[in-house]
Order: sequence, then structure tokens, then C-alpha cells
Amino acid sequence: MKLVLDNNIFFSLMNPDSVASYISSTIDIEFFAPEYIKQELEEHKEECLFKSKLSEHEFEIRQTEVESRIKFFKESGYDGELIKAITNLSDPKDSPYLALALSIDASIWSNDTHLINQSLVNTYKTEDLFNMMLNKEI
Repeated sequence: MKLVLDNNIFFSLMNPDSVASYISSTIDIEFFAPEYIKQELEEHKEECLFKSKLSEHEFEIRQTEVESRIKFFKESGYDGELIKAITNLSDPKDSPYLALALSIDASIWSNDTHLINQSLVNTYKTEDLFNMMLNKEI
């Protein structure tokens, strides 16, 4: 299974005690994301540090570890699908995730209703993946 991570899932992976971190370290899945979410993480770093309860040094180590398991794509790698993604989402700011998923034939991991409600690719919430993992479906 190939999964495109949205920014909130990516942020939650920074917390080693999160359910998302447990899932990502337990199942054998390929992870992908738009390159720009690294910049978004920097913009929300203080909040992620607070929620994860990690020191800045521990957070940097965690970030390196998490990012090593994700293949990042520049916009040029999925821009051919952006128009289709924009026209199929109620929130165009989520279009890079859908465009990337379309371009690499992947599903999306997101708890965002805009992505869940689109019908072009499968979108899995954290709860869905956790249940699939417990049922040994993945």
C-alpha cells in the first residue's frame, strides 16, 4: 500500500507516542508527501514540540527519522494532476495531497473531511488504519 500523508498526519508522526507514530512504525507501507510540508512543519514547530513533549534536540532526531521513511515530491512531480484535484475538493489548499496521490496511484492518510469526502482516491483516517492493522488487513 502507498499512502500520501497530509500535513496533520506528518505533524502527528513527530510525536513518538501518537497513534499515527505507532501505525507508521508497525505496518509495512510506503509513505509519500509533498515537499512543502517540511516548511509547514518548521512553521508549526513550536506547537509540535509542545505536543510531543520532546526537547528541541530530540525533536530534530525524530524529524530526521520520520523524514527518512517518506519520499517527498516537489510540485513538478504532481502538477499535472493539480487542476483535477482542485476541481474535486471543497478546499483547494488540500489539492497537493490529492494531486500527488493521483500522480503516483496512491491512497491518502488524512483525518480531514475535505480529503475524506472526495471520490478520486481512497482516503484512510488514522482510526481506519488502526482497525485494519488490528484485523491484520495491512
